[in-house]
Amino acid sequence: MKRFFFSVLILISFYSFSFSQSVGIKTNLVHWATTTPNIGIEFAFNRKYTMDITGGVNPFEYKDNKKLQHWIVQPELRYWTCESFNGHFFGLHALAGAYNVGGIDIPLGRLKDLKDYRYEGWGAGGGVSYGYQWMLSPKWNLEFNLGAGFVHLNYDKFPCVKCGELLEKDATTNYFGVTKAAVSLIFMIK
Repeated sequence: MKRFFFSVLILISFYSFSFSQSVGIKTNLVHWATTTPNIGIEFAFNRKYTMDITGGVNPFEYKDNKKLQHWIVQPELRYWTCESFNGHFFGLHALAGAYNVGGIDIPLGRLKDLKDYRYEGWGAGGGVSYGYQWMLSPKWNLEFNLGAGFVHLNYDKFPCVKCGELLEKDATTNYFGVTKAAVSLIFMIK
């Protein structure tokens, strides 16, 4: 799956270099805060519309067998109120990914079970977003982006991070809430 993800990203990169006038390579600093290496590419169709495709992979296992392993891909079509890569934009995004998480103590009410259980599965969904991009220099931009929407999750649940028999198989849940959060540093290629 990782090979497929990177092959698609490379293919999109070549396509965008061939047909777009403005291209930005980016990384989401929020993902780095969760030790998730990530990269994205955004290319302009015209002055008002861009396509942003970002992805991240976290293959790491932490001490005490804590896990936050996952991969995610998020394409987003953006409409800019002024011009591409400058100012306010509204987006329509999709997301897909897989995860193996557990043993993590996150002090948010909805994720309290992650401390005592391990979840392994996949998710897919989409939503809407708002963002703003600042031009720092002719080659560097800074972006803020926040989105909300729906994600369908399918998972297997285990009683502890390291051991235990399967508690739930092919369980599903639906999530409504924040589906995108980014503070991205962008290098512009023109």
